[in-house]
Amino acid sequence: MTTSNVKTALSVNLNKIALLRNSRDGNYPSVVHHAQVCIDAGADGITVHPRPDQRHIRPQDARDLSALLKQHPALEFNIEGNPFAGPADNGYPGFVELVTELCPHQATLVPDSDDQLTSDHGFDLRISGESLKPIIQALKERGIRVSLFMDPDVEQIALAKEVGADRIELYTGPYAAAWGSDQLEDIYQLHHAAAQYAADIGLGLNAGHDLNLDNLGKYATIPSLLEVSIGHALTVDSLAMGMSNAVAAYREVLQQ
Repeated sequence: MTTSNVKTALSVNLNKIALLRNSRDGNYPSVVHHAQVCIDAGADGITVHPRPDQRHIRPQDARDLSALLKQHPALEFNIEGNPFAGPADNGYPGFVELVTELCPHQATLVPDSDDQLTSDHGFDLRISGESLKPIIQALKERGIRVSLFMDPDVEQIALAKEVGADRIELYTGPYAAAWGSDQLEDIYQLHHAAAQYAADIGLGLNAGHDLNLDNLGKYATIPSLLEVSIGHALTVDSLAMGMSNAVAAYREVLQQ
């Protein structure tokens, strides 16, 4: 395997803490409290994905976390979501509107629809590229780094550069699903080649989806990997290990 001396940052996605909170009235467990636990344990950043149906992270959570992260200027706040999601009657202000209000360090644009259980594919920029261009430009003018959620397809990655993205986030769901199978190496090599191509054309590289303590170590050997965003598996591991220990365990894998 090829290794890289690029430090890979761990951004903890707190959606599942909010999902648990939303199963009851009140604010328990607190998203902000658990963000602070992650920060104290050494996380490099916090990620949230506020969807229009508010199934987990709500706009006020994003505002509260933005205020918290301003107390930790060395850490990053990443808000991800569908850039075409507009305002909703339930108080959701629209994705671009919320990101423009809060000006996080990074906005990760994801092509997910309201009826998707979770993000499960990257952008097809042959279809949405022209619509994304003015959104990307407007966010960058606010000083927000823009990352596009992408499959490991070099033709699509080339288009990501053309529409103005700063980074891509490679969708790692198929890699995780192939763990332990004879398909794994082919998928890993596909991601490796896509990562190298992204670096060659000047795009930063993030990755995320279903990465866990078992499969992260191999994936982290991909060169120039700047950031992984991990939520579901880290939250599950926290049930057995405690959140501080889980964050430490993921950081240890990334530092090896």
